[in-house]
Amino acid sequence: MISDKAIIDKSAKIAANVEISPFSIIGADVEIGEGTWIGPHTVINGPTKIGRNNKIFQFSSIGEDPQDKKYAGEPTRLEVGDNNTFRECTTVSRGTTSGGGLTKIGNDNLFMAYVHIAHDCHVGNFTTFSNNASLAGHVTVDDHANLGGFVGVHQFCNIGSHCFCAGGSIIVKDVLPFITVSGHPAETYGLNVEGLKRRGFTPDDLTVLKRAYKILYRQGLTLEEAVHKIEAMIPECRHIQVIVDFIKKSKRGIAR
Repeated sequence: MISDKAIIDKSAKIAANVEISPFSIIGADVEIGEGTWIGPHTVINGPTKIGRNNKIFQFSSIGEDPQDKKYAGEPTRLEVGDNNTFRECTTVSRGTTSGGGLTKIGNDNLFMAYVHIAHDCHVGNFTTFSNNASLAGHVTVDDHANLGGFVGVHQFCNIGSHCFCAGGSIIVKDVLPFITVSGHPAETYGLNVEGLKRRGFTPDDLTVLKRAYKILYRQGLTLEEAVHKIEAMIPECRHIQVIVDFIKKSKRGIAR
């Protein structure tokens, strides 16, 4: 299942049923888990650990040196979970020492063609990155987030769970969970209602979340005032706690 036209470093650890296509290069300190398929003309460098049942399509570059002028060859890492798909020409960089030394990707994510994940980014589970979506360094993307085509995310931003970032958006502040943003710079356009419905949010959940959204974005309150007001709604809907926690840990401020 490994082509004789692939180049595999002797130190790489390849599970027995991994398939590696012709003209791909697997470098030193790379570990690839069971059931993973590596397309042709793919380059994977280490230290990188890739889990089970991933698909990495042609011309992708996974685990390459970070694109950071301060990087001086330190052995930083990339960790990838299970069941991820990296379509054509995806690039994922390892971490930097100043950013914790680790770029990390969870499980069940779809990265379409030409997506870029920069150094020290942390991506959760079940996210979708459409074509050409790009993360600058040190970005966190939470579970079930959806980034449209050509979305650009500024360094150190956090993208909340279950949010939708419309195509072409330029994101320079943190994006709250459950909402939709669009524009340059990105502005809010209500809840990600259709996405939330697909993921099992109940009508009662949506009603409370809509109320919270209006308090945060439509009543002219300061952020501190709005957070204080929606905290009283936590007993009605557990998802309000997710919003409150996200706001309290935000360092760049939220898109508002």
